[in-house]
Amino acid sequence: MRSNRGKRTAALAVIAALLAGCAVTPRAAGDDVWSKTSVHAEQARKAMLFCWRYSQGWLQFVDPETGLLPRNLARDAFWNAKDCAADNYPFLTLVTLFTDRRAFEERMPAILEAEQRLCNRVDRLPDDYDFVTKTFRTSEPDLDALIFGASEYVKDGLLPLTEWLGPSPWSERMLGLLDDIWRHGNVHTEVGVLPSASHEVAGDLMQGYSRCYWMTRNAAYKDRAYLLASYFLDHHLPTNAPKLSMDDHGCEVINGLSEAYFIAAHEDPDVHARWREPMHAMLDRILEVARNENGLLYMLIDPVEGKVLNDELTDNWGYDYNAFATVALLDDVDRYREAIEFTLARLPAAKDYPWENDGADGIADSLESGLNLINRFPIPEAMEWADHSAERLLKKQRDTGVIEGWHGDGNGARTMLMYAMWKTRGAYVEPWRADVAVGAALDDEGYTCFEVKADWPWRGRLRFDVPRHAEYFRMPLDYPRLNQFPEWFTARAESTYLTDEGNLSGAALREGLDISITPDKPFRIRLKAAPDAP
Repeated sequence: MRSNRGKRTAALAVIAALLAGCAVTPRAAGDDVWSKTSVHAEQARKAMLFCWRYSQGWLQFVDPETGLLPRNLARDAFWNAKDCAADNYPFLTLVTLFTDRRAFEERMPAILEAEQRLCNRVDRLPDDYDFVTKTFRTSEPDLDALIFGASEYVKDGLLPLTEWLGPSPWSERMLGLLDDIWRHGNVHTEVGVLPSASHEVAGDLMQGYSRCYWMTRNAAYKDRAYLLASYFLDHHLPTNAPKLSMDDHGCEVINGLSEAYFIAAHEDPDVHARWREPMHAMLDRILEVARNENGLLYMLIDPVEGKVLNDELTDNWGYDYNAFATVALLDDVDRYREAIEFTLARLPAAKDYPWENDGADGIADSLESGLNLINRFPIPEAMEWADHSAERLLKKQRDTGVIEGWHGDGNGARTMLMYAMWKTRGAYVEPWRADVAVGAALDDEGYTCFEVKADWPWRGRLRFDVPRHAEYFRMPLDYPRLNQFPEWFTARAESTYLTDEGNLSGAALREGLDISITPDKPFRIRLKAAPDAP
């Protein structure tokens, strides 16, 4: 062990010496790109400060006896799966991962342990736990409600946590929920017994089983995703129903079907061929009925009669378009790509739209809708819109750190973390400090230029993202999907990276770069994968 530590120390010393010459002004970079990284660094710093303040604000309201979070701060002194566990706790966990490592390592696992110990009611399926009565809120369990809550916990909370953490106690919780959800399914259909046939729950589960199939290669998860998808694509196409929500409680099925379809396209050509016509028919009908003049989507439609039932625009528009992007990727369908690009280019027309009555959660979901698509379609108008939307969201936070005082605050933090990672291209520092800012931008030579600056002297490590879709979920492609965190610059172990002072191995880059900065001397480095990189 002592010998390995010595080798690692020597290697880091070599890296430090290599980087010393580019710590202030890499010779090949122009002023324009560094001006951009500086702007991005400040945008990311404000976003991370928003997230940290959210965590500090909410942690003041943890129930002292159970250690659990309340559903909201004005009333509802209870923990539940579909709200607390799905929308708030997971993103409190992610925020502390980046800004408060002690809370991440101590308080967040304690909450996970407590919610399982106190809330599991039917096997591992959780129920609402009341802080006042110290017991469940209902005398008898409602199995449909338990399945709904568990499916929301998986899709909205545990999947994005696993995207960042990989295998962990949180991914174990996710697999346990998925197994018990299926075990207690009691809805008899043409394809067999399912946990649910609703657009929302079945959509949640298709996403969960599909991603966990890739992660584990457990064929049972693929079979379950296929059965749910067959129910809709072979028997009950969502656009053959008199009501289809493009918003929450409906868009899940569109995304879920695209994820099962993604598996079929890669592993089962006969299934892919069978589902191609209904999949395309569903998406085409949505384009015909559900769009406004700028490509944004209405809340609720009657796809059979071709009517708009609620002409309010959904903040989940980009979640729906994820499915279009995935099918376009798989089947090379230009009209789906063009529909996305059309919408992104016209986002400025809706820059001040009052999503969900101008609430923080609505702004956050709309911004997340755009960010995941900008990752694949870098339309300049969409990027300007995203910056404007982020400013709108920043203004929603109170000086206490709390945003609006309900479980949807977690969604605001999730989106601001996602926004920050866009501005840093996935880079971050350890330890985090409120005045330390990381920014990144692409230059004309294809390098990603990173800058770290601070108001006061700081020493720590600059860390880089990794190809999480491949390493944690073991997916063949980083396909667009709901509640993912987009990847920007990723350090691959097998690659070599060019800098202005020499080369760095991917393995060394993944260790992070030890740096020291002062207010007058920011750290700067340009990185690009060597031409022979995979």
